[in-house]
Amino acid sequence: MSTQISTFISAFEEYKVFAKKRHKKQGYDTHIRNISLHILPYFKDVKDMRKLVKKDIIIWQDKILDKNFSNSFNSGLYYAFSSFVQFCMDFGYMEETIVLSVSNFSKKIEKKEKVIFNLFQFRKFRFCLTDYIDKQFFNFIFFYGPRPSEAMALRFTDLKGCNATINHSIERKGTRTLDTPKNQSSIRTFKISMLMRFRIWKLKRLYTKKCGTFNEEFFVFGGMKPLAPSTIDRHMRKACDKAKLPHITQHGFRHSYATRSIHNHVPIDVVSRNMGHSKISMTCDVYLHQEKRILSIPFRKLFF
Repeated sequence: MSTQISTFISAFEEYKVFAKKRHKKQGYDTHIRNISLHILPYFKDVKDMRKLVKKDIIIWQDKILDKNFSNSFNSGLYYAFSSFVQFCMDFGYMEETIVLSVSNFSKKIEKKEKVIFNLFQFRKFRFCLTDYIDKQFFNFIFFYGPRPSEAMALRFTDLKGCNATINHSIERKGTRTLDTPKNQSSIRTFKISMLMRFRIWKLKRLYTKKCGTFNEEFFVFGGMKPLAPSTIDRHMRKACDKAKLPHITQHGFRHSYATRSIHNHVPIDVVSRNMGHSKISMTCDVYLHQEKRILSIPFRKLFF
């Protein structure tokens, strides 16, 4: 294919159309936002993509490194730039992959700490929550390990007897519409306890009383509408403060599930499958090989 003259901006506009058909909406939004905010401003004046050289990419990398982003964020930017450049090559706007000729960002030493709760701490946290729906939302993540976006998307139609099926996630920003899970492995079914089934039955009664009716399409955690992430975060921080516990993220309850399960000698392949990881190695890398911050109260027999 003969090389065509294209500006950086015009190529990016074409790339957005191209990428939209090949990414999930939430992933697409993040991908395009990263390019728009952290790549486009540095190259918007490029009038001919063929004129980009290796030195331009190195200078861009140096400016990004000055911003002190995390290693994972920098890698995401490198991936986004590489995908865009590959598109430009495929469509004849460039002749060589200049991004790939420059290595990925050098990694800085990061002190990775995950705040997780053991069973005693979780109960203390849960006691300080005032809303019953919030309590069951966190119960579900802590004891079964779904992603928060998957728990928000759970509907009563996804529950059959003692089984819960994860087949959707929800956009945490924007319109918060239903989307497919993160990957094919994320579509999974696991058993829930009689106690959790009873709690969900109480949610059904609560929604019936609150809405005057009940529909199986209702969201398990929210009713007619799913819980709002910002509302959950606000209630979560308030409960942590009241319980005198360190602040934890919603995802931290998922990490708590994994750590607690491994501590209880649940086989790693079972933990990986329940969490919807695409590879067992991913579970091992995150929960076995990385140093984690275990909070002050020891696990001991609190997990049993």
